[in-house]
Parts: sequence; C-alpha cells; structure tokens
Amino acid sequence: MALRAPRITPGLPAEDARSLARSLHGEGEQDSKDITVFVDGTVHRLPAQARDAVVDMLQRLSRGEAVSVSSVEEMLTTSQAAELAGISHTYLRNMTDRGEIPVEYRGTHRRIRLSDIMAWLETQKARKAATDAAEDADGEA
Repeated sequence: MALRAPRITPGLPAEDARSLARSLHGEGEQDSKDITVFVDGTVHRLPAQARDAVVDMLQRLSRGEAVSVSSVEEMLTTSQAAELAGISHTYLRNMTDRGEIPVEYRGTHRRIRLSDIMAWLETQKARKAATDAAEDADGEA
C-alpha cells in the first residue's frame, strides 16, 4: 500500500470543532499563517510546507471530519499510485503507456514518482475548476 501505518482520528465533537474553526479563522482575519508547536516544552515554528499540512489537518478536524495521517514513499508502484489518486490500476497503467504520467522501470516493474502523481492530481483539480467555471458562465448567459 502507498500509505504506511495510517493513524485515523475521528472527527471532533461539535463544540471542539467550532472552537478550533474560530482559532483557525478569527473574525475578519486571514487564515492562520503562523503555526507554532511545543515539543517537550520547546517551541518550534513550523516551516511553510509542514504548516500547510498541519493547517489542512486542523481545518478538516474543525469541520468535524475524521482525519488519517500517514507516510507515503517517494517512488510508488502503479497500485500505490492508483490508490493515492483514487483511480483504477488499469487506468493508471494506460496513462503511463500513453505518456500522460511519467514512469520509471525497475526491471519490468513500473515505478511512479509521488511528485508526478501529485502534479497529475493538481492538473485534474484545475481542469475540473475550469469546467465548473465554464458551466457556471453558460448557466448565467
């Protein structure tokens, strides 16, 4: 599996979720840009990449969503990459055959970089947003 030893945390009770949401999005303030954590009494300011991951997790919890935290290996098998992307293994293999997603071979086994799958997911997200915007514009005309 792409995900190793996931830790799943259930959604927060409603009052805790509302309190967290207020902390993350103060009245009229921008989203949290500075996240500081305490580890064994020592203050650590998180770098941007870690901050974004923590804020994303906290926002999900503030909406009452369950959250799963896990690690992902840098080079993925096609099965791992397909699972991460939420698509079938066969569909992913076909995309690599067409050159839509770069693939490296380890002998006869395909490996896909995590960054390539994430880039493909971002492209899909942007494509969907553009389609939705076009549909909204057509609906207003």
